[in-house]
Amino acid sequence: MNARSLLRVVAAMLPVALPAALRAVPRIVPRAVLVAVLLAAAPARAADTVSRPPSPAASAALLELGRHLFFESRLSGDGSRSCASCHAPARGFSEGVALSRGYNHSGHFRNAPGLLGLRLKERLGWDGRYRIDELPKLVQEMLTSPITMNGNPGVIAERVRQVPQLLQLWQRAFGERTPPSFDGVARAIAAWSAAHDGGDTAVDAALRGDASALSPRAAEGLRLFTGKAGCSGCHSGPAFSDGLAHRLGVPESPQILRDPERTVALLAHHASHGSADPMSERSDTGVHALTRRASDRGRFFTPGLRGVAQTAPYMHNGTLPDLAAVVAFYDRGGGRGSETKPLGLSASEREALVAFLEALTPRTALAVAPPPAFDYATQAGAGR
Repeated sequence: MNARSLLRVVAAMLPVALPAALRAVPRIVPRAVLVAVLLAAAPARAADTVSRPPSPAASAALLELGRHLFFESRLSGDGSRSCASCHAPARGFSEGVALSRGYNHSGHFRNAPGLLGLRLKERLGWDGRYRIDELPKLVQEMLTSPITMNGNPGVIAERVRQVPQLLQLWQRAFGERTPPSFDGVARAIAAWSAAHDGGDTAVDAALRGDASALSPRAAEGLRLFTGKAGCSGCHSGPAFSDGLAHRLGVPESPQILRDPERTVALLAHHASHGSADPMSERSDTGVHALTRRASDRGRFFTPGLRGVAQTAPYMHNGTLPDLAAVVAFYDRGGGRGSETKPLGLSASEREALVAFLEALTPRTALAVAPPPAFDYATQAGAGR
C-alpha cells in the first residue's frame, strides 16, 4: 500500500469529518498530512504531543542514571525486585503474566501495563490516577508501595550514596553538590522510562511513505481499525490512546479472590482510596475507586497500542490471553455492561485487525540489557 492509498483509506474511514483539503488526495502526500489524518480522531491536545521533544531535564547523564536505577533491585525493601521485574524491555516493558507478581512473591490484582510510548500519553495507569507530567510521583508510589517494591525513601537515597558507581552517575546527572535523594531517583527512573517511544513500526514507516511497510493484511486491518471496527474512536493519537476511561465489561479474574494475598491487595486498594466498606468489595472497580462516582464503576483508561503484540496477556486483569482473543471480545460487543456494540466482523476481518496491531511492534528490537550489577557490600564507605 503506497502513501496515497493509505491516505485515501484513513481519510475515508476515520469517524470524524475531515476538511475537504485532506480528502482531496494530492499527487504527492507529505508526511505531515498523513500524520495529521491519522491523528484526526484524537483529542486536539493529543496531536500536540506527536512532535513533543524530550524534556530538557532528560540529559544523557540523567538517562544513564535512570537506566541503572530501573534495573537496580536494591531499591526494593528486601533487594529482590526492580522496576524491570514487572516492566521487562523484551516484553514491551510489561511482565508477561496475567496479574503482576507483587513484592516478596505476593500477588497484585492488576496486569502490569507496557511502557512503550509512555510520554505520548495523557494519563498513566489503568485508573489514570496520574498525569504524564506526574510520572515521577507514580515512580515514587511504585518504589514504596508494600505490594510492589516496598522501598523506604531514605534507604533508597542511602543505597545510591553507598554504591561508588551509582554515586558517580548521580553526580554526573545532578552535580557533586547535590546529595542523592528519593525525589532525584524517581526523576531519573521516570526520565528513562519515558524515553522509549516505540516509533520504529511498520505503521510509522508507512506514514513516512514506505509503500512496502504494511502487508496487504495489515493494510486491511488499518481500514477496519479506522472504519467498520471503530477502534480509532478510542485508540487514537500518537500513543493510540484517547486518554479517557471506558467501561468494556471485561470479565473478572478468578485468581484475585482465590489468592488471599491478591485479595488483601485489592481490599487495601479500596480502603486507601476512601471506600466506605472496603471489606465488602469483591472486584476492581477501576476509576470508581478514586472518584467514588457510581458512573465510573468498571471504567478503565484506554491503554496505548505501541508494541501491543509484545505485552500479552491483555486488559487490566490479564484475562484475555492474546490479540485474537481481544479482537474477538470487542467483536462480541465486550462483556456485561459494556459501552461498546457488536462489530459483526468476519474471521478474515478479525485476522486483519490482529495483523495491523502486530504492525505496531517496533521493527528494531529494543536493545536494553541490564547494566552490570555494582557491589557495595565491601565498598560501603567508598562514597563517604
